[in-house]
Amino acid sequence: MDTLDLLSYGFIQRSLIAGCLIALACSPLGVLLVLRRLSLIGDGLAHVTFGSAALALFLNQHPLIVSIPVVMAGSLGIMKLTERAHLYGDAAIGIVSAVGIACGVLIASSAGGFNVDLFSLLFGSILAISTTDVVLSAVLTSIVIGTVVMYYRELFSSTFDDQFARVSGIRTTRINALLVMLTAATVVLAMRVVGIMLTSALIVLPAVTALQIARSFKSSIVISCLCSLMSVVAGIFGALYLNVPPGAVIIMVNFLLFLASLAYRVRRSRR
Repeated sequence: MDTLDLLSYGFIQRSLIAGCLIALACSPLGVLLVLRRLSLIGDGLAHVTFGSAALALFLNQHPLIVSIPVVMAGSLGIMKLTERAHLYGDAAIGIVSAVGIACGVLIASSAGGFNVDLFSLLFGSILAISTTDVVLSAVLTSIVIGTVVMYYRELFSSTFDDQFARVSGIRTTRINALLVMLTAATVVLAMRVVGIMLTSALIVLPAVTALQIARSFKSSIVISCLCSLMSVVAGIFGALYLNVPPGAVIIMVNFLLFLASLAYRVRRSRR
């Protein structure tokens, strides 16, 4: 079966559209988080997503309905712990992450163990994406890109020098809260693409790939978006032809792009 035949199937069309939309949402957030040294927040919120997904299945509710507000609350919890408990970012992420995964295990065990739905959320089910997921992905991506464009100067300033941004009159606390809440919503939707266990990689890998070769902040965001889109498209088709899980292939394509960018940077530095 060739590529054109595959594109005639509705579930493949939905997976490509939703996957590309989530990739576009993850890319600018990934660059911002990596530069702020908060790249682990995606992994921490993914663990909270596991707990919220287990709670949704226990309550017999759609995972997105429960997960988005719960994970947003977790992201704000990380920020508040960093500000008020005077913890480093990685320590706050570790606390929230541990609580999230522990709650998920307790809820799943109370419900009689891990069922098929929770297993699919752990490792992704992009080929089973529904029309509702596509619409939600489109809405979220529009919000993320619109926010980055609207608050570009504030995000740029607070990312590279938070104290200078605060002195300049930028409400950095509000900007930081907006960033972590958008990250939380993106992490929840990304679990449908690559699964809870690999969500952090979808945020981090395109960003670090772009930072190897980009010459400016704007170009790093653009390159990150391109790398993320390439990995999603190549990952979906590669998984179909190889009959392997799409989420894992998407991450491996991202990793290969990172290795290529790293090799390019090393070669350029030797000239």
